Formats: sequence, C-alpha cells, structure tokens
Amino acid sequence: MPATTPAQITLSFSRTADLVAIAHGEEYRWAQTALTNAGFLRRDDGTYALAPDDPRFRHGFAAALVRTAQQHRASVTTSHHAYIGDVADAIAAHLPGTWNTEVEVYSHPLWQEDLVPLLWDAGELSHAVQHERIPYAAVLKDGAGTELLLIERPGHTSDYVIGAFAPNGFDDNYEETHAPHSTVLPSAPDQAARAIRDRFLPAYHRAHHTRRVDTITAALERIDDEHQTLEAMRDSGRYSDGVPLTSPVEQLAAFECQFADRTWLAFVDVLTHAPGVLEQCSRSSAWSAEDEAILAELHGALRFSQPACDEWNAETAKSYARPPRKFFHESWGDLRARLGAQVMPAIATWVTEAEAFARIARAAIPSGPMALSAPTPLARTAGPVSPASAPSIASRR
Repeated sequence: MPATTPAQITLSFSRTADLVAIAHGEEYRWAQTALTNAGFLRRDDGTYALAPDDPRFRHGFAAALVRTAQQHRASVTTSHHAYIGDVADAIAAHLPGTWNTEVEVYSHPLWQEDLVPLLWDAGELSHAVQHERIPYAAVLKDGAGTELLLIERPGHTSDYVIGAFAPNGFDDNYEETHAPHSTVLPSAPDQAARAIRDRFLPAYHRAHHTRRVDTITAALERIDDEHQTLEAMRDSGRYSDGVPLTSPVEQLAAFECQFADRTWLAFVDVLTHAPGVLEQCSRSSAWSAEDEAILAELHGALRFSQPACDEWNAETAKSYARPPRKFFHESWGDLRARLGAQVMPAIATWVTEAEAFARIARAAIPSGPMALSAPTPLARTAGPVSPASAPSIASRR
C-alpha cells in the first residue's frame, strides 16, 4: 500500500450530518484525539460528526480543526466524494428489494487486510483492497445472503467500485476461479443502481450458482472415489497398494467406519449448497418427467438427511465456544462416522444421480436479474465445517 502519514483525518460532506470525519492511519488514535478536542462526537459506526447547529461549524471551523490536528501530528484532507454512507443509502434505495447498508471503518491498515480472504472478486475491488489504502467502505446487504462492498475508486474523484463478499458456505475465496468481477459505478445513484442490477448482480448470481454446482459435484466425486476404493478392498482382500489384509473382518470394519467419516465431511458440502441449487432448478423451465422425478428424489434425500444435518449444525455451533483442541477429539470422528452411516441411503441417491444432477443444474443457471430467495430450512446448514476449517463469513464479520 502507498506510504501515508501515521495519523490522518478524512472529511466528507454529508446530506444528513453536514460533515463526517474519519480517523485512520497506523497512529489513528492521534487523529481520534484531535477530532474529540475539536468538538466532534464519535458515532456508532466509527465515524465522527459535529452537531449540525454547532456554531463552530460556521465560524473558522476548518482552520481550527487543522490547527488541532497539527498539534496531534495528524493531517487533514477533504474527500472529493460525498460521504460513503449517504452514497450507499441512495444506491440501495434504487435497487430492487430491500437492502440495508452500514459503514465500516478500517482505521488501522491491518484491519483492511482482514477483508482479503472474505472478498469474492476477480476484479478491481480485490486489487484495490490489497494494494491501495481503503480506510472506509460501505456494505450493502439484501437480507437473503448477498453482501456487497462499496468503496471510492482509488485515483478517481467521482467513481466507485462495488464487488461481493463470498456467500456463506465458502471459505477459500482468494483468487477463486468462479469469482465475479467487481463493477465501476458512476456517482449518480440511479445509474449506479442500474449497473448493479443489470450487470453485476446477474453475473454474481450466475457465478454463485456455478460455484455451488461445482462444489456439489466435486464432493460427490470424492465420495464415489472413496467408495470404489473400499469396494476394491472388499473384493480383493488387499489394501489399495496391493498388500494383503491381515485381519480382513476387523480391518474392513474399521475402513467402513473411516469411509462413513470422510463421506459425511464431503456430504456436508451437498447439504450446504444443494437446497439453493435445487430451488433455482425449480424456477427454471419445465423439465421432462424423468428430470422432475430425479429432482424429487434428490429433494427427498435432503429431507431424509435433515435430522443428521440439524445435529451436525448444533454440535459445530457449540464447538466455537470450546478450546480448538476439542474439535479434534476422537469423539468427533465417531460423530461424523455415525452421521455418515445414518444418511448413507441419501448419499447413495446423490452419488447415483450425480451426472443427472450436474446436467440439470448447469441448464438452470440464472440468465437475468434476480434476487436470492429466502433460504429453506435445510439451507441454514452450517458451512462445510471440517476440523481444520475456519468459521464462516457470517461469524467472522
């Protein structure tokens, strides 16, 4: 990131607060002290503002603020952009559906770096967050899982850039191949909203659908490979490297338990992402009677898995309140093996219909503007949590 002075104050003009100040830099507390001494009040979102009727705003305020900032070794600059909270609100008002906005302040440069693994972007937004100083931004949420990040475009006096956070259920987002490209927005809110509605959101939803389908099919392939390895050992009485089993009955029983364990971890990806994919399939063109039957069978397999899914969600949710080593306790392997064995009929259904599912799902890719539907009960499944995985996006932000 470009070198900057250690304490900075950026001023933005706001239609609701007249003037909004943001303190940032490696020594941002110096800037915060200067703002407090100048009469600014800290707001809940981390920004600072004067009361609109404060007489200091009208009588030599700018010069007084600069003097106070200099006393605390802080620089003062005025942004060419309007206050980003107002911009986000104006854009959200022109988007279809109901969107909520909030301002995020990354006073210390290290806080900005926390955004990198959370963003799902293959364009200018991700590059800017990694290489430019972004002391503040606005988040737009549609209440159904879509979260967007809006920033002022670095090096430009009027444009903005908007991109997406990764949807829940995904953790490996950095340079992810399905990631949509962020979009440059003009300053006019109606035009910016039109660009989001007509260009960015359709591309985002297509990328999300494709990533879900690929994640599910990859999980089913892993399960199928594990099953073929187990079947080969049963048929041959040998390990996969050809060495004979010394106690076939006991060893095969242990391998079956390991298979159920690993299969459950892979099937969690299906439980997490399949509800949304099948919901999209149901909104697409009419399917043949055979495809309708396959979709009904897959829906039924998810319903059959719901009790195991609920138990897994409950246990993994509790695990975040325990020391990390608890998640690696032997009992977790027992739990995964039991749940895997419990839903094995559903797993078999999904593996059997994997090719048909992939064909149907890829034909159902969203083709135009749409909003994510409200999640079904099964779609509340926790992300694909394994012993080594990090908390989902929602729990980290």
